[in-house]
Amino acid sequence: MSGLLLVALSLFYFALSVLTTCHILLHKNDVKSAIGWIGLVWLSPVIGALLYMTFGINTIARKAQNLHGVHLLDERAVRQISPDKLTRFDEELLRFLYLGYKIYPQAFSFQNDITPLLNGDEAYPVMCAHIAAARREVLLSSYIFNNDTAGELFLNALAQAARNGAKVKVLVDGVGVRYSWPNILKSLTRIKGIETASFLPSRAPIQLPFLNLRNHKKLLVVDGKTAFMGGMNIAAGNLLKTHPKKPIADVTFQIKGPLIRQISDLFADDWHFATGKKFTPVTVSVRAKGTTAARVITSGPDHTENKMELMLISLIASAKKRLVIVTPYFLPDRNILDILGLAAMSGVIIDLIIPHKSNIFGMDWAMASHFDFLLKKGIRIYQSWAPFDHSKLFLIDDSWALIGSSNWDVRSLRLNFESNIECIGADLVHRLEQIVQKKKRKARRLQKRDIPVWQKLRNNLFRLLTPYY
Repeated sequence: MSGLLLVALSLFYFALSVLTTCHILLHKNDVKSAIGWIGLVWLSPVIGALLYMTFGINTIARKAQNLHGVHLLDERAVRQISPDKLTRFDEELLRFLYLGYKIYPQAFSFQNDITPLLNGDEAYPVMCAHIAAARREVLLSSYIFNNDTAGELFLNALAQAARNGAKVKVLVDGVGVRYSWPNILKSLTRIKGIETASFLPSRAPIQLPFLNLRNHKKLLVVDGKTAFMGGMNIAAGNLLKTHPKKPIADVTFQIKGPLIRQISDLFADDWHFATGKKFTPVTVSVRAKGTTAARVITSGPDHTENKMELMLISLIASAKKRLVIVTPYFLPDRNILDILGLAAMSGVIIDLIIPHKSNIFGMDWAMASHFDFLLKKGIRIYQSWAPFDHSKLFLIDDSWALIGSSNWDVRSLRLNFESNIECIGADLVHRLEQIVQKKKRKARRLQKRDIPVWQKLRNNLFRLLTPYY
């Protein structure tokens, strides 16, 4: 009897290992990852297969796709690029525009006015003034919406908008809302006239898999004619003039022009995702006198390809003279590091500006694991002193910029739901370059140096945690 049981268990192990191996071969595109999983499956009977089923299968993408349902953004806003409007660009840039469109088929809108606003001191009063004056509609989405002095500013403005008769919708992330306690949701629901939704609220352990599905977007649309979008959360730390305990430097952008339609549709898409309810945002034909061509680019685990990563690679490859990267977290995959290195070796001047001290334990050491490679390629690294710089800017040559919510790390590029704006306009890039120069003057430039072996070991160890930061 024991012999038959042993044979049965052996057959079960063999069949399970074969089936699991077939799944790995069909779904794991990365060769090193596939080899590692296959080795674990065959060398650790049953346990290896169970570990793969639990951690190796990309259930995040599948769940995101199932939850997302209808993609309103694709239905409403994706149009063919109008060749007659693009004739103002030279042939080389025009060719690159079509490449970007093939990666992410969202059309450019023209004559937008995009104005950077620094820190909460500059941004919050402008945002709250527009909210309080709203008469038709307020759409607000924020990853972090803290229940603090900054949150109170927005609560008061939202309440006034509701009293004005505006339809107010507020979307907060299920994880980000927990950054303050008690969270802001109860305060929002007490205000009559405000509809509130939580993006994938996680009630551990039942919804533990959704902890990685974060809506990292920050956007605001008022009456369909003024919008704000960038990487700035709603938190007291952004009010630098109040001298908070944990000060945060950041930038967001005020937007006027036809791009607002794409931003409104983006909110409608996320609202449908979170609530299952569709609505049509207010749209106003705004004749802006801006000089920026722009389009919204979204990314997340519901996309079949890493579109944001592909966009970054293509943008880096397009640079002729200069690249500037400002990011709080710099932990990209090797392919992005390699394309940056190649660009620097070809003569492109590359400046990377990151905080001297991060707000996440181990992040500084993990980022430092890339410094030696970057410095050897000729990339200039600047570390900004306190306050912690949460800004996100990407500038190319004289007239190209990418702004929004994405960081240069695996979480932003593959796991989070992100929103960015691709911008073409010399005036905007010039203003952003001035901001960059101020940051560089207040930062220290890293130099090549010999790092002790124990520090390299520590840094490379924390680099292994890249997907979890």
